[in-house]
Amino acid sequence: MKVEFISPFVKATIKVLETETGRTIPVEKGQLTIEASSHTCQDVTVLIGVIGAVQGIVMYGMSERTAKNIVSALLNERIVIFNEMVESAIAEMGNVITGIASAELEKAGYPSTLAPPTVITGRGVVISTINIKRLQIPLKTEFGEIEVGVALRENERY
Repeated sequence: MKVEFISPFVKATIKVLETETGRTIPVEKGQLTIEASSHTCQDVTVLIGVIGAVQGIVMYGMSERTAKNIVSALLNERIVIFNEMVESAIAEMGNVITGIASAELEKAGYPSTLAPPTVITGRGVVISTINIKRLQIPLKTEFGEIEVGVALRENERY
């Protein structure tokens, strides 16, 4: 997997968190890993398909607590229950992050189209990326940890 496929998603995640909360958010990148397992490890995972000059999926995984903390910061009110509104807000956040990253990929010569976001709740759900390795980038924030999973490859038929 090319580095230029990964960096836009990390930068866009930080940018969206800061833009939507209206403040600088300290983010610490954890150890990058190549995920061999096809199971989700987080309570909530936003999955977005990517097709075009690059193809695959991007996932944003987090605990329910992290999701509620992010939405609380976005709305500037305390959210205590993970409900449809939180799910919708997290899905849209993933969509915006991926849209920004996709624009950066297009600038680098990799135009792509995004599928609507899918939210998966529960740990241990199987998400196979077939023959595409998935790079996991943990981002530690004041809201909790967000795992950005990027499983993209060049589309040879594009």
